[in-house]
Amino acid sequence: MPSSAASLTEAQTADLKPSKLYNADLAPVPPTERKWRVGSFAALWISMSACIPTYMLASSLIGGGMNWWQAILTIFLGNLIVLIPMVLNAHAGTKYGIPFPVYCRASFGTVGANVPALLRAFVACGWFGIQTWIGGNAIYKILAVFWPTLAEGRASLLGITPVQLLCFLFFWGINMLVVYKGIDCIRWLLNIKAPLLIVLGLLLLYWAYRNAGGFGPILSQPSAFAEGQPKAGQFFQFFFPALTGMIGFWATLSLNIPDFSRYAVSQRDQVVGQALGLPLTMALYSFIGVAVTSATTIIYGQTIWDPVDVLTRFRNPLLLVVALLGLCIATLATNIAANVVSPANDFAHLAPRRISFRMGGLLTGIVGVLMMPWKLVADPNGYIFVWLIAYSALLGPIGGILIADYFVCRRRELNLAALYHADGEYRFTDGFSIVALIALLVGALPSLPGFLVQVKALDASSIGSFLNGLYSYAWFIGFALAFVAYIIGRKLVR
Repeated sequence: MPSSAASLTEAQTADLKPSKLYNADLAPVPPTERKWRVGSFAALWISMSACIPTYMLASSLIGGGMNWWQAILTIFLGNLIVLIPMVLNAHAGTKYGIPFPVYCRASFGTVGANVPALLRAFVACGWFGIQTWIGGNAIYKILAVFWPTLAEGRASLLGITPVQLLCFLFFWGINMLVVYKGIDCIRWLLNIKAPLLIVLGLLLLYWAYRNAGGFGPILSQPSAFAEGQPKAGQFFQFFFPALTGMIGFWATLSLNIPDFSRYAVSQRDQVVGQALGLPLTMALYSFIGVAVTSATTIIYGQTIWDPVDVLTRFRNPLLLVVALLGLCIATLATNIAANVVSPANDFAHLAPRRISFRMGGLLTGIVGVLMMPWKLVADPNGYIFVWLIAYSALLGPIGGILIADYFVCRRRELNLAALYHADGEYRFTDGFSIVALIALLVGALPSLPGFLVQVKALDASSIGSFLNGLYSYAWFIGFALAFVAYIIGRKLVR
């Protein structure tokens, strides 16, 4: 048994089984079943990080005007920062074997825990939609190689062509089929997924090197923020919101990391494994995206930040089909692992006795379609300034509250059995922690005016530059304000 682990006795487990807050998926993982070591966590993050959104993340910074080293440094710093709440929130999962929604009960209440769980699930739905769009778009590009007339269709009211919509829904249906059958059938895909994308990325890197005349022309591309360039003197106006966006990229996992760390053998395993697997892999794999995107500027005279669009420029149909099918397989594996398992648990937390994993997965898929993900990734500015930063404004405060409660207020001590009792010490006020909900609002509200400006619901001149500027620091401000507000609130109500 891991020395740092806490667990329920057989009598406690038997007593909790009738509880409406308990089911097999939400129950603590017994110490004897916690088998993840350093290598498991490193492999998890290597697999998660080697994905198309990582490529697009790096490429979008180039599209925004950064040069290669500015983009890589921004990504590395963002992932180094988000690693801190990642490791801290993972502690409770490792010690108590509990998933994210149960962890939230200690700070938000047994019913109030649904608030952070659903906010996190909503973001996962968006990521599910983005990954599904990437896979569906790859299928569309494959078909267009053999039937070029498919690419000539007119966009519908949704903003995409009917054929694109059909390909998207087809790939969505494959995802839903996997959810229906269970995730066991995806395990072999996860094992080959990371190597598959890394090989594909390295091939793209070789293509960029060869066709751009070596790395010299690629890496010498000037920053648009340099003196004499179109955006001279505007670097920090782009850097800080971009850094916030990089943090927002994994802000979801920094919250629900207990869903994975609950299987860790020890705290050292989860800390070292995550530190080795996340920042370096993100930086290294994103370099491929940066280099290839920079090369497209040299080769084609325009910046192409979507790897699917880059692949469609290849002349060999067989090579194109193999590459895009590889993207589909890897995207399917990532989608199920990263964007279905956790929100399925979050939705199940609403009614543990009624909502199953399958139903939670179906809800994830439906919401993911309704969010029209093709609009989220339509351009670099929308991807970073609307999607990534906007949800970091919500998830940052949640992270601040969880860490303040667990490390400052409770000194890492939880009553494990009480987390599953509807009338226990975590009931607070009718199941809701008023302190946590107020702290969440305190953390999130300062970023609201800037968000409304970004989505063009408000004019920037109507709110002033100070309020508008807060949005660029949404995760930092939200985390800090909620952290302090929660601690003060807890002291006042005692």
